[in-house]
Amino acid sequence: MSSYGSDSETPPAPAPAKKKREGKKMTDKQKSDLNKHMEKVGKNMTATEKKSHRMKMMGRMRKGMTVNKAHKDISK
Repeated sequence: MSSYGSDSETPPAPAPAKKKREGKKMTDKQKSDLNKHMEKVGKNMTATEKKSHRMKMMGRMRKGMTVNKAHKDISK
């Protein structure tokens, strides 16, 4: 007999789905504080440096850090 119709083979297990990041949105105050910070700090940065700095700051601020704490954490 052929094994074409047999159910003895188990189908491959589906790949585990990626976990969706459960991030908190920034408040309006945090956004305005970050904009003020970027105006001060970003004067001597290139566009890519500004973007990198801003993204690092946003990630930390979403975790609850203030602008000053986030900036000090990045500067280490």
